[in-house]
Amino acid sequence: MKAKKLIVGMAVFSFAALLLGGCGSDNNSADSSSTNETTSQSSTVASSTATSESEATVVAGAPMQDGTYKLEEKNYKNDYRVSFEITVVDGKITESKYDNINADGESKTENTEYNETMKEKAGISPEEFIPKFNEELVAAQSPSSIEVVSGATHSFDSFQNYVQQLIQAAQAGNTETIEIDNGADLQDGTYTLEEKNYSNGYRVAFSITVADGKVSESNYDYVNEAGESKKDDADYNENMKAKSGTNPEEFIPNFNEEFVTAVNAEDGSVADMDVVSGATHSFHSFVIYAQQLLNAAEKGDQTPIEVDNFVTE
Repeated sequence: MKAKKLIVGMAVFSFAALLLGGCGSDNNSADSSSTNETTSQSSTVASSTATSESEATVVAGAPMQDGTYKLEEKNYKNDYRVSFEITVVDGKITESKYDNINADGESKTENTEYNETMKEKAGISPEEFIPKFNEELVAAQSPSSIEVVSGATHSFDSFQNYVQQLIQAAQAGNTETIEIDNGADLQDGTYTLEEKNYSNGYRVAFSITVADGKVSESNYDYVNEAGESKKDDADYNENMKAKSGTNPEEFIPNFNEEFVTAVNAEDGSVADMDVVSGATHSFHSFVIYAQQLLNAAEKGDQTPIEVDNFVTE
């Protein structure tokens, strides 16, 4: 599989300035935003009880409920699969246990030969990045605030997706273990995901269509209450183009087209897509949601996914 660098180096943002704000929160104000993608006001991965340097207030999005939430990959890849759980206390993630385990329940961090080989080839190893992912998630309450280490981008990619699903479970208080049928053939059908809350007038609406086991269509968009696309907002597009070098009119179709191409390639993955400069937050949210829809397609579960995304002010 081609291993393009998914994330080229995210700065550690304050808690309220989280990744998935890019989903609906390129600021729609022509003056303030200018659609600057370095600031986020909406996130699906946040704790409503947390505070930030800017003391942002969460105005939409259910808080995480206390409990332990688990996710397990069903299938082994190169003798390992993901086992993951988070513990939430007082609405915050207090413990993260992300790991890759073999059939004997042994962690990849303990496989000396594997770690030495990966360290030599990639400059990083599971014994380094797995604890890092866990520690930084608890510290930041969001995977988006972790700076990705070169050489472990694919692992971070799945980590980020799974954190998102666990946080959605925590918001619902659903402690049933999430099972990921990783690597399974995609089942034909249409799979949909929508954000519940609007940020700056827009929210994500996303669907993919699978035909003959391949993604035949991707419809990722930001829509307002009238169902109008952000790519049709002339003022917004002009403003963002001037300041960021790109705009929804350009990058939304690009995401959809590149996604279909990437996942349908031999051994293809969303991680094979290149980051779009000037739209990095939107890109990362797209990747997380695309992976969640692919997980649904692997199980053939066409139940619409509603993301109770956090919105701050």
